[in-house]
Amino acid sequence: MRVIVVGAGVVGTMHAWHAVERGHEVVHIERESEARGASLRNFGQIWISGRAGGEELDTALRARELWEGIGKRVPGLGFRANGSLTPLRTDLELAVAEAALAREDAAARGYKLLTADETRALNPALRGDFRAALWCERDAAVEPRTAQLALKAELLASGRYTFLGGREVREVVEGAHGSAVRDDHGDVHTGDTVVLCTGAWLGGLVRELAPELPVRRVRLQMMQTAPLGEPLTTSIADADSFRYYPAYASEALDALNGGQAQEATAAAHKMQLLMVQRADGGLTIGDTHEYEHPFAFDVLEEPYEHLVGVVESFLGRPLPKIQRRWAGVYAQCTDTSRVVHRQQVRDGVWLVTGPGGRGMTCSPAIAEQTANELDW
Repeated sequence: MRVIVVGAGVVGTMHAWHAVERGHEVVHIERESEARGASLRNFGQIWISGRAGGEELDTALRARELWEGIGKRVPGLGFRANGSLTPLRTDLELAVAEAALAREDAAARGYKLLTADETRALNPALRGDFRAALWCERDAAVEPRTAQLALKAELLASGRYTFLGGREVREVVEGAHGSAVRDDHGDVHTGDTVVLCTGAWLGGLVRELAPELPVRRVRLQMMQTAPLGEPLTTSIADADSFRYYPAYASEALDALNGGQAQEATAAAHKMQLLMVQRADGGLTIGDTHEYEHPFAFDVLEEPYEHLVGVVESFLGRPLPKIQRRWAGVYAQCTDTSRVVHRQQVRDGVWLVTGPGGRGMTCSPAIAEQTANELDW
């Protein structure tokens, strides 16, 4: 088969990966010279801990398995099974963690409640004040700024993959022997299947093909520090993350929401702390959530100040200098219980978008499911 993939973010790249793995020829078209969207602007976390039970968790666990296998073949991904810790300080936070441990799928996530001493033995950089921590062994991480390039290099080595950067697909057209798209250079690319993985680009051609698309855009703010100077051996979340991930829904969470208010800045910007150390030793830290359009064009300082305070309270030391601040936008199904929106928009043309914040985590399994459904 000849497969045309439009969009070189992680979802599109994983569709190209599965097509090449199954022996097909792939033409991969990207409007930028290289991917520059949400796939590079995220934490790089393979985040199992907070996923909803059922389909979402199953998808995440399968993706975790695929990430690990691909990481062995492509060292440039920077895959590492680092797990995550959520330090806990109050009775209400502890109760949410204990409720999570009582889930039927707790073992599949690798949940364990650690004492403060056990937590510091696992991650000695956590010298701050907390009583316990929720450990999720199955969480992992990759390097988002280099993962796409590493995957592309491996795909190019197959001899069955062509990357066309700096080309925007403008139109779905009739192909001589299958599905086809025309790019803004006037070139027509024909294949047996076209898969549009356009991420948060929901206007233009996407709007024409799927005008009632049940997907929205979400904006976030993040930052990265200079090297910490010591290993941060796990990813870190704070207890505010309990409020935003479906795995923690429980009466205990209701009690937390009713009895322990978020700090004002965190509440105003729908914040949680997520943090992971990069290969160079720096820390990627976030994030905020903005849903109302039009999005601001600038970044706000108060959320960064809040995150610095939370991180320093866990580390028990000042943060290194903040070197980068940025905003990113991703696409999320309006029904947030859906893992992804997959829709046939023309004969032989499929649109796959809207994984939301689970895109980096679930993309290998999302693409595998597409490949299975289309009988690649």
